[in-house]
Amino acid sequence: MTSDFIYLLLCLLAGIGIIVVLTTKYRITAFFALTIAAFVVGVGLGMPLLEVMQIVKDGFGNILKSLALIIILGTVLGAVLEYTGSTRVMASYILQKVGEKRSPLAMSITGFIVGLPIFCDSGYIVLSGLNNSIAKRTGISLAVMATSLATGLYAVHCMIPPHPGAAAAAGIIQVDIGRLVLFGTLVAIPAMLAGHFWARYASRKIETPKNDHAGDEMHADDEVLPSVWSAFLPIVVPITLIAVKSFFTVDPLVTANWFQKALIVGDPVIALAIGVMLAFACRRRWKKEAVSTLLHDGVEKAGGILLIIGAGGAFGAVLAAAKIGEHFSEALPLASLGILFPFLITAVIKTAQGSSTVAIITAASIVLPLLPTLGLDNESGRLLSVMAMGAGSMMISHANDAYFWVIAKFSGLRMKTMLSVYSVASCIMGLVSLSMVYLLSLFL
Repeated sequence: MTSDFIYLLLCLLAGIGIIVVLTTKYRITAFFALTIAAFVVGVGLGMPLLEVMQIVKDGFGNILKSLALIIILGTVLGAVLEYTGSTRVMASYILQKVGEKRSPLAMSITGFIVGLPIFCDSGYIVLSGLNNSIAKRTGISLAVMATSLATGLYAVHCMIPPHPGAAAAAGIIQVDIGRLVLFGTLVAIPAMLAGHFWARYASRKIETPKNDHAGDEMHADDEVLPSVWSAFLPIVVPITLIAVKSFFTVDPLVTANWFQKALIVGDPVIALAIGVMLAFACRRRWKKEAVSTLLHDGVEKAGGILLIIGAGGAFGAVLAAAKIGEHFSEALPLASLGILFPFLITAVIKTAQGSSTVAIITAASIVLPLLPTLGLDNESGRLLSVMAMGAGSMMISHANDAYFWVIAKFSGLRMKTMLSVYSVASCIMGLVSLSMVYLLSLFL
């Protein structure tokens, strides 16, 4: 290795170290951590300060122009589904169809479906009352029930847009969102099942304490809750539209004009907007204050996420301008690693600082200039790299992950149980997801 490469590597490690230390030890928001890291790496590599400033601005704006509407609409959709009780309706329906004897599997499936538009921590809080009540009624270990629900939500959160990590990685790496939704779902389903089966296996000899919150499920008047069809449509319709558009390769020369126009509704922004309208239709009567509050809360929550995504884009732009890919390709045999490198770098950052979103955004910024060296600089390779990073962002959820404590708080599980059941489940899910990405690489 040359001294220049060693110095570049030290600057990169310093940037990653700043992100980890600021977000974990000092609890500074990831927006500032990523922005500071971008300036430290850029200036450290000898780039003029004004040039770094311009690169940061351009990188911030470029990533947001492709993702802002998707993240905002996805966040609003999740908020409306929570408010209307659609999440509880879906959970009750799935439980009825699967049966109480297979309640853990029902909660895994519920987590997976509800988690498509709703962030995993919010989804767990919304469904925890129902989950705890089922555990109490059936006598099934709360460790099984809690982990099954948590991993169902987690599988979707790490792999599929409009969740911020996956959406940001798609924007940075320039991957079609629709294809990522389609193939990410194929990866997330085995991950969900792996988490469920590990929960059943690991919880056999674990006695969980009585949870004071058990039975605290919120009940609403049956007339207020939407029908099953109304509850599912805001999720099913957008996902179907996006998947159909991605499945069909439209050639203007051989495709009817009407069909090309029809596929426009499969654009993620339009599809999610349709989902939001269907979600509002779940309730017949709306108060102006309720609509205003939901829209405000959704946009406000999305704002914080977009700042982090923008800062991640800025960090990636600085790394690209520094031509870090060329230096790595000359010094290290990365070509032999392929999708393993995006997985490993994301897993290390995730385990170190806790946030799956920050981990995948940071990793995407690092991986982007290395795509040619890794042999992933084509449409399929970019898709595989983003899914590999999604798999890495699952590993390993433990005490520095906010979601870890949400599960522990609302289920009443002890730290030892959380680490031996849920944390191990997150590791297994990451490995299963990586295996699925590898299998897909054989056909894409």
